[in-house]
Amino acid sequence: MPAARAANGARTPQKKHPKETQKPLKRKREQEDLEKLRKAVDEFDLKDLKNPESETTAKFSTLPLSQPTASGLEASHFQNLTDVQAKAIPLGLKGRDILGAAKTGSGKTLAFLIPVLEKLYRAQWTEYDGLGAMIISPTRELAVQIFEVLRKIGRYHTFSAGLVIGGKSLREEAERLGRMNILVCTPGRMLQHLDQTAGIDVDNLQILVLDEADRIMDMGFQSAVDALVEHLPTLRQTMLFSATQSKKISDLARLSLKDPEYVAVHEDAASATPTTLTQHYLVTPLAEKMETLYGFIKANLKTKMVVFLSSGKQVRFVYESFRHLQPGTPLLHLHGRQKQTARLEITSRFSAAKYSCLFATDVVARGVDFPAVDWVVQMDCPEDTDTYIHRVGRTARYERDGKAVLFLDPSEEEGMLKRLEQRKVPIHKVNVKEKKKQNIKNQIQDMCFKNPDLKYLGQKAFISYTRSVHLQKDKEIFNLKKLDLDEYAASLGLPGTPQIKFQKGEDVKKIKNAPRAGLSSDSESDFDENGKRRKKKGEVRTKYDRMFERTNQDVLTSHYTKLVGDEEQGANDEEDDDGDFLSVKRVLEGNDLDGNGLVPGAKIITGLGGEEPFVVDSKRREKMLKSKKKMLKFKGKGDKVVFDDDGVAHHPYRIIGEEDFQQDGSAEAQRQKFVESEAVKVQEADANDKQLAKDRRREKKEKRKAREAMEDDEGLGSMPRLSAPSDGEEDPLALMASLPIAEGERGHAEEEEERPPKKKAKKWFQDDSEDEREKAKSRKGKGKVIEVAEAPNTLEDYEALAAGLLED
Repeated sequence: MPAARAANGARTPQKKHPKETQKPLKRKREQEDLEKLRKAVDEFDLKDLKNPESETTAKFSTLPLSQPTASGLEASHFQNLTDVQAKAIPLGLKGRDILGAAKTGSGKTLAFLIPVLEKLYRAQWTEYDGLGAMIISPTRELAVQIFEVLRKIGRYHTFSAGLVIGGKSLREEAERLGRMNILVCTPGRMLQHLDQTAGIDVDNLQILVLDEADRIMDMGFQSAVDALVEHLPTLRQTMLFSATQSKKISDLARLSLKDPEYVAVHEDAASATPTTLTQHYLVTPLAEKMETLYGFIKANLKTKMVVFLSSGKQVRFVYESFRHLQPGTPLLHLHGRQKQTARLEITSRFSAAKYSCLFATDVVARGVDFPAVDWVVQMDCPEDTDTYIHRVGRTARYERDGKAVLFLDPSEEEGMLKRLEQRKVPIHKVNVKEKKKQNIKNQIQDMCFKNPDLKYLGQKAFISYTRSVHLQKDKEIFNLKKLDLDEYAASLGLPGTPQIKFQKGEDVKKIKNAPRAGLSSDSESDFDENGKRRKKKGEVRTKYDRMFERTNQDVLTSHYTKLVGDEEQGANDEEDDDGDFLSVKRVLEGNDLDGNGLVPGAKIITGLGGEEPFVVDSKRREKMLKSKKKMLKFKGKGDKVVFDDDGVAHHPYRIIGEEDFQQDGSAEAQRQKFVESEAVKVQEADANDKQLAKDRRREKKEKRKAREAMEDDEGLGSMPRLSAPSDGEEDPLALMASLPIAEGERGHAEEEEERPPKKKAKKWFQDDSEDEREKAKSRKGKGKVIEVAEAPNTLEDYEALAAGLLED
């Protein structure tokens, strides 16, 4: 529409829309608030950090935080600061590098998430600026938990955040990485994206956070972290948090830390674990741990507990065994070999459950926050005190009560208690009540017998446990020789003790030089002369015990025989089978042999082609007759021959030894002899070729004569051919020749001889036109011949020549 004008023709100013006037004011107000926030952070006094209980650091509202962060904390019901938060957050807001160490469940996640959000907010970070913050976690479960907390407190911010932990398509994650401002990731997956995914820009990274830093910096992740840090810029803020922090200079240098602030609020505490945590240990032999654990679960059905084991195969076996026994509480299991979707589902189910029992490996030992966990049970001894502290940290979180119990073998008690005492871990011994113990050994054996898959899991669990003990560095605690492995295998329902092939030194020699029956710890007196186990006094043997002594007959036979070191009974009782290591031959006394030196009743098979006959004197030798491979050595060695064009077999040229060659004479003499023999062969071949050519010519000549004779017979017409006269008979032709011939007939005959040959009779399919064509064809190329005395020189000569050619 045209603009309104005043009476004097001047344009009147239009009023602006209210929204257009509000936008500049809003931007101006945001800039003013941002400047006030930056000034407040700069002026914040760090001296108050020495007194965490002061009013200035008691609540989140007293910290210089942005409005979106404060609103997110309030909406998530976070009000009071914990000790580690009160010390770490102000340092993080000022951009300092931090080494944070605090007890489990003390709120370390918020201690680094709030500085991450505030740093990007004050830098006015947008999606066009690329990746601004990276948070690295050692496990997927902890990364998911950090991401969920980030979503809660950062709900009012405009940043885009992503979770990169694997388990999904690499292409789907790569499509979103370029638009992320904050990434929560695991080291291996993030390194894979940095190496393979194009378009990831980390040059503007502002802040790097490592949660459970001591686990990330150890040997398991060392190579991945080193490679990942090489992609990141050195000018950044770095924060490391863990319950057990590392101060090694090498680790700090690898991460490019600059004058880091060490935050350890519980360093001077009397205990390295929360004061609300009650810790116990009980001494139980390795073979009784399954029964003790089952009795403990039955006695605490209305609780929520986490049971830690040393390997994923043990987790699977214990879970499957107890699931069949049905203790009366929901059972779950979690280990690193599961798919990502299954791990997330199990984590959410256990978090939402009121009563449940989770069997897990150390994959959930660090940082994972399961709400309202009553008991932490460590069925297997942890590898060190740091692992123990992280395991028990799954309960007694955020000043709540919790209880933990540790199962120790008698050989592990002294060493482990010494290590815990050095780390200020208060723990008390308890005894198991006899009436609480439940004997489940026979039930597990019954299940393993009926379910081969469960028995297979038991074998793998046994091997994985012994391997984990063998690989531990602290031999004062972990000593494989002090463990009763035979009884432990029996407690898992196994019919025999699986072989341990990873042992070195004397153990390997013992396995190689001893029969399988001797590998067991049972003494020789426990077996009779037939190799069967003697019945012990007071022992009740069932049919299942006798059936377990037999060789496995299911589909896992081949794998089972490799694992179990029992001597195989059956058709090979005559020899001592030493497995894959030794091959012991049978020795017979002289009294057992007949006059020929053979066992009575033995069969001798000759004519097989070998130098020696085959003697069948046992069932094993009789079975060898059915094996082509084993009978090859009795059939002799084959002789190689080649066939010429005529199909005649002869030996190929062979190289003889130098001595054999010199026995036949000098090289020159042998050469002359060879040339002479070959010359004779050539002469014979030449004579044969000449004779063959002569025979072929004679045969050709005879064939030609026979053909001419046949043509002569056809010229005689229908006249009968007279045979030659025999002796004493008169020749009829001579009689005819002597008869006189009439003149007329003689003239007629001569006339017929001079008469030209008659014209061929036409065939039924020929006509006159064809005759004419045949004539023309026969005349073609044949012109009129004119004899000329000399070459034409004048015009008249040429005219005469042309006239002659034109005449018909």
